[in-house]
Amino acid sequence: MNFSVLTTQFWSLCIQGIALGFIYVLISLGYTMVYGVLRLINFANSEVVMVGTFATVVAQVAILKNPATSDPLHGTRLVLTLFFALVFSALACGLLGVLVELVAYRRLRALGTNRLASLISAIAVSIVLSEAVRIYTHSAPVTSPRLLEKWSFGEVAGANFRVDTVMIIVSGGIIFFALDRFVNKSRLGKAIRAVSMSEENSKLMGINLNRVVSLTFFIGGLTTGAAAFFYTTVYETTQFNVGFNLGLAAFTAAVLGGIGNLRGAFYGGLFLGVLEQFSSAILGSQWKSVTVFLVLVLVLLIKPSGIFGEAVQQTRT
Repeated sequence: MNFSVLTTQFWSLCIQGIALGFIYVLISLGYTMVYGVLRLINFANSEVVMVGTFATVVAQVAILKNPATSDPLHGTRLVLTLFFALVFSALACGLLGVLVELVAYRRLRALGTNRLASLISAIAVSIVLSEAVRIYTHSAPVTSPRLLEKWSFGEVAGANFRVDTVMIIVSGGIIFFALDRFVNKSRLGKAIRAVSMSEENSKLMGINLNRVVSLTFFIGGLTTGAAAFFYTTVYETTQFNVGFNLGLAAFTAAVLGGIGNLRGAFYGGLFLGVLEQFSSAILGSQWKSVTVFLVLVLVLLIKPSGIFGEAVQQTRT
């Protein structure tokens, strides 16, 4: 154990943890949105993340013709390339989320089956997506080109403000704020909250249930795809099983904050990201996944409803 990092790298670890936390926040929103409406855990969301990382690579390499050995880009071309990859990944994951809803949930919901059937269906879709990518890539990792040079804005109190870290924090904050405003202020957001409170009453009020559910999966896919883009930009590699640890951490963040609550996912993701960074620095990187699992177990044992669990019972969003 190396506790000296608490004094020498405290603020640096905090900044890195917040950046990682925003990736978890965006993924956990995919779990939270679906649970708030359907009261079901979309276990296929971890594979949606994985598909998003590959979509980012496809956008950068196959569409925009930047080989894996490409030199970093600069200026307008860099901004447009990153923006296109972000939008492409988000849309790919959003459309995949809608497809998952159509395949794994809609027919079962129409038949009135129990929650266990939908859970098994989601797990089956997750396995199909993971194995399909594994077979296509022959289980080999895929490298993303380093288009963004990892330069630093400078240091403050020992914390290095690297450009990719700042990009994740700023962009993640904007995406979360926009989603929070959308759900709470827009007409479609109010429809989502109405369905989450009562499906039957929503139907009586003229709300198209299937449209709202598809919209919820689409929005969850958009935020998940954005997280996949940020992950690929920072770590520059992906693999067929990359979604497992990311999905587990994001699910833990959602449960920690109170699954079904948007702001709970926000605070849970940031806390877990910072905690992971400190546990890795003190105990070693091999303890990251162990830390996530321990947090999940402790939350389920001590406060299963999460930090903001009361809000879930009141608004179900």
